[in-house]
Amino acid sequence: MHSGAHSDVHPLHSPKAVLFDLLTGLLDSWSLWDAVAGNAADGRRWRSLYLVRTYGEGAYRPYEALVQEAAVAAGLPAAMAERLAGRYGELAPWPEVGEVLGPLQGRVPMAVVTNCSERLGRIAAACTGIAFDVVVTAERAAFYKPQPQPYELALAELGAAAGECLFAAGSAYDLLGAARVGLPVFWHDRIGMARPQGAPPPLARHPTLHPLHALVGGGRGRP
Repeated sequence: MHSGAHSDVHPLHSPKAVLFDLLTGLLDSWSLWDAVAGNAADGRRWRSLYLVRTYGEGAYRPYEALVQEAAVAAGLPAAMAERLAGRYGELAPWPEVGEVLGPLQGRVPMAVVTNCSERLGRIAAACTGIAFDVVVTAERAAFYKPQPQPYELALAELGAAAGECLFAAGSAYDLLGAARVGLPVFWHDRIGMARPQGAPPPLARHPTLHPLHALVGGGRGRP
């Protein structure tokens, strides 16, 4: 079940900046994985194994290698990883991304924090149609989420403290990583994931990005 906003939302009205998970939070990457795999069952199994590997990795190791290892573990050809990378430009944003994030451009600084290689992360960020102020990939941070380094690098480049910002998670694993650095979380739980053991509850959990407006408020804008 998706829960509404918790009672401690008030301090986050008009956050100084909003940070986003990319491949689940803003993009329907799941459909692309399914298409490359040939069916939803194989695609979901492959992506689930990839998520476990990526979020358990720690220090950066080539993203494409983790995707390939997950494909093999899922019983799929290793070549699936190269096929997926070749189709990254086909990634599509969730339908409301432009409607929700578009009005924030130029008013509230926005960043992407994504478990991806630098090359593929830039391609994926461009697929959203949004001009982000900061894009941090696992490769550039030298660590995968939920290690603190990717979140901390984005905050440093935004010039903002964690408690002043909001993190819009897509993957359930971001609940752990964002909380560890003090980032309040709005969980865009599009896929219907289970909250990981030990993860604190988010400020709000919704199946679309629309309720993000209530947490962002008017926005402080740029200094």
